[in-house]
Amino acid sequence: MSRIKEFNLPDLGEGLTEGEILAWLVKVGDVIELNQPIVEVETAKAAVEIPAKWAGEVRSIFHPEGSTVEVGTPIIAIDTDPGAGPVPESTTAAASADLPTPSAASLAAVQVAPAEGMVEPGLIGGVAPGGRTAVLVGYGPRNAPAKRRQRRDGPPRQPDTSPRPTGPAQVTTPAPVAPVAAAPVAAAPVAAAPVAPTVNGNGRVAGPVLAKPPVRKFAKDLGVDLATVTGSGPLGSITRADVQRAVDGSTAVAEPLAATSPATSAASFGADREQRIPVKGVRRLTAENMSRSAFTAPHVTEFLTVDVTRAMKALDRLRGRREWRDVRVSPLLLVAKAVLLAVRRHPMVNSTWAGDEIVVKEYVNLGIAAATERGLIVPNIKDAGRLTLRELADAMTGLVQTAKAGRTSPADMSGGTLTITNVGVFGVDTGTPILPPGESAILAFGAVREMPWVHKGKVKPRQVTTLGLSFDHRIIDGELGSKFLRDIGDFLADPEAALLAWT
Repeated sequence: MSRIKEFNLPDLGEGLTEGEILAWLVKVGDVIELNQPIVEVETAKAAVEIPAKWAGEVRSIFHPEGSTVEVGTPIIAIDTDPGAGPVPESTTAAASADLPTPSAASLAAVQVAPAEGMVEPGLIGGVAPGGRTAVLVGYGPRNAPAKRRQRRDGPPRQPDTSPRPTGPAQVTTPAPVAPVAAAPVAAAPVAAAPVAPTVNGNGRVAGPVLAKPPVRKFAKDLGVDLATVTGSGPLGSITRADVQRAVDGSTAVAEPLAATSPATSAASFGADREQRIPVKGVRRLTAENMSRSAFTAPHVTEFLTVDVTRAMKALDRLRGRREWRDVRVSPLLLVAKAVLLAVRRHPMVNSTWAGDEIVVKEYVNLGIAAATERGLIVPNIKDAGRLTLRELADAMTGLVQTAKAGRTSPADMSGGTLTITNVGVFGVDTGTPILPPGESAILAFGAVREMPWVHKGKVKPRQVTTLGLSFDHRIIDGELGSKFLRDIGDFLADPEAALLAWT
């Protein structure tokens, strides 16, 4: 069994098909341990660290940072027995993706047309000069003779009618003189006058662009034409740094305009004052889910404005208690508790439309929408209805901190049954949220503001907020949705009385 093990990108959850390599945590030559994190990968749901499947020495890394890799594709090769001596050449060649860079001489030999008088290559699948078998990889042997293009700098070449080996016994190594034997040439070919190479605006000789596939994808995502980029890699190949410099250079043209006209950061927009952001990862998944939900589930949104002055005072008293002094307490905690208690009174709200049936769930996986640098994600607290108020507060704190750090796992974002989105932290009064796929209700919690309010027959300044509840009208009709929202409002208006009455 080979000691070189290739580690494939695993399925990180719920049938994800690809992931983007954010950062390699190891490099070639490192000795790693079993389950040691080796790479950070961003999927459509989260950024996760993948542990090593074997201990050993890193021999090859197949994909650079920033490349998108399909699930099941090898991403790294590990020597599981580095102390056993050199690895056999065949094994190394099979497991390594770090191929040597061709020399300038070898590249020129491939690209420059051969001189006249060379022996015509044999059949595809037959003997070629040097004793090799000419086979086009992926297509198998041909039975027709290969054809050569006519040289532009010489007279038309006459077809070679000399006999060629066809039998199986003749597919052996030919005599050393066979490859160089040729019919005499009547006239020496006329050497074409050297033509000055065409050079683009960046000083690169025109012709095929040398760039690896990840670099090409990176340039395509940024809208960069590789033909205009000067390569700094081997043989003039273009690297990611070259593409990034091209972007920065094009945006630098717009910098002198900043003194006379308002503009955003020059590093963000090109000369056409447009920025192109690739849609991938969390943003792509969010867009797909929201589009599917918006045009599948018939949404209804209701609003309720609530005086939450007593709830804010209850939070102040809670923060003053000795056992709560180190706990993060926010109005969202009471909103979450209100939702969980209201679900007990109206269990149909916590359900899923399944075509021919409605699945009502006894457990509540409470989702909390969180805005992160990677986009909006909705991790959920598993079985939140069974948690105490203190356990719920700790779970919400950990959930938000993990999301902000970009460490939320796909498992934490799957299986949600009911969601809260706190738009109030942005100073927004309320909104009409879209249902996460598979859920029947989502609550928008608006900003808490001091407003004039009629209280006990007098107009007084009170703490007021607005709730917005969107629900799937296939499951929740107007009566059920209104009662559910009313109960949430009643709890926030007087949480202590509601706890006594409902529990």
